[in-house]
Amino acid sequence: MDLKEIMAIAGKPGLYKMVGQAKNGMIVESIVDNKRFQAFTHEKISSLEEISIFTENEDKPLREILKAFYEKLEAKPAPGFKNDNTGLKEFFNGMIPDYDKERVYVSHMQKIVAWYNLLLEHNLLDFTEEESPAGDEQPNDTAGALPDTDKGESESDK
Repeated sequence: MDLKEIMAIAGKPGLYKMVGQAKNGMIVESIVDNKRFQAFTHEKISSLEEISIFTENEDKPLREILKAFYEKLEAKPAPGFKNDNTGLKEFFNGMIPDYDKERVYVSHMQKIVAWYNLLLEHNLLDFTEEESPAGDEQPNDTAGALPDTDKGESESDK
């Protein structure tokens, strides 16, 4: 799942895939009905990769939120909470217990649940690609630590 290619556009329901660039915006395709249109640069367009949720400690990327939903719901759709804000808050608390209760509003929760269900319905949730880059980064981190150790020794030698 590449959340960089999936967009939310303010004022428009649903999610959209970016399919190309235009002179003054981008061409997007609705995930729901596959209709294409131009989204202009003056519109508020957010890649799902850029979105995060307030938690008590730090912001949590939407990818982690969706993964938690996917794992806890065992790859099944989330229940609908139309006109049931209390039920939605309880559900969200069960999924993400450390979310910031003061800064995450019911409207945010509704969007996240709707996005999760939409992505799940269209088979766009795939978390397997996440594990391979992490394995590649570990050797780079250790390699980066070696020069720092050498610098520390040379400074103490002086």
